[in-house]
Amino acid sequence: MNPQQLTDPQDRPARLTVGVVGAGRVGPALAAALRMAGHRPVAASGVSDTSMRRAAALLPEVPLVTPAQVLARADLVLLTVPDDTLPGLIEGLAETGAVRPGQLLVHTSGRYGTSVLQPALRAGALPLALHPAMTFTGTAVDVDRLAGCSFGVTAPEELRLAAEALVIEMGGEPEWIAEEARPLYHAALAIGANHLVTLVAQSMELLQEAGVAAPGRMLGPLLGAALDNALRSGDAALTGPVARGDAGTVAAHVTELRRHAPQAVPGYLAMARATADRALAHGLLKPELAEDLLGVLAHQDEDGPGGTGGGADSADGTSGGGR
Repeated sequence: MNPQQLTDPQDRPARLTVGVVGAGRVGPALAAALRMAGHRPVAASGVSDTSMRRAAALLPEVPLVTPAQVLARADLVLLTVPDDTLPGLIEGLAETGAVRPGQLLVHTSGRYGTSVLQPALRAGALPLALHPAMTFTGTAVDVDRLAGCSFGVTAPEELRLAAEALVIEMGGEPEWIAEEARPLYHAALAIGANHLVTLVAQSMELLQEAGVAAPGRMLGPLLGAALDNALRSGDAALTGPVARGDAGTVAAHVTELRRHAPQAVPGYLAMARATADRALAHGLLKPELAEDLLGVLAHQDEDGPGGTGGGADSADGTSGGGR
């Protein structure tokens, strides 16, 4: 397929049939966005009842078939399966002859670039990695959220125009990511979004425990302002007891967390240490206050249930491996 085919408006609509392998939260939304741009979803595959309902809602009248049948019907195939499933899926499709020469195979994994598509490339497919930097709900709202959404794009040089055209047609903005930088890129997004959900959920639970009737209403303006400030100013937006070096307040926090939510203590300590390090490095936290604060955090590790700083280290390591 000529990449120019995707950039000429007269050639774009309906001449690309679209298939989805993996009707999770992402695939049907992207296919629906491509349909709005004039392309034609023709097949999807899904296993669970949830995925079937999702496909029916976002892609009405699109038949649910096997992955091999999706590839047989579509010019453009969206491979929207979990990261760990993707390599085996591609190998299996290539080995069974399901991949056709000239077929666009697009995966949406943040972790992988186009090298994971190598088995399909040998079969003549055109490989693209298009990862939307967005959290998905599996509902129609996801299609609207794609407007202005950045996509982490990795593509061979000869397919850059095609990749850019597809992202723009879905309402997104392409951001080029080198093959070797994909894992780091994905880790950065995971830290920012996945861990944010955990932090907000913990905060809401603690506010409920403290007697706040509407935790979401209380947190909304605060977190909205904090996010806006952080995006505008980075570390200069740091506030609160850790950035100020209020060691006594931090110690009181940990005492209360141990009493009411001991499962939240390791995460609190890990984030407090990370915040202190960043505040100190950027001149927001005075060295003499940092010493007292870090001493309190180290003491809290030692006094933790079940032993010592090993528990907090494990929590810290788990956090680092996620987002």
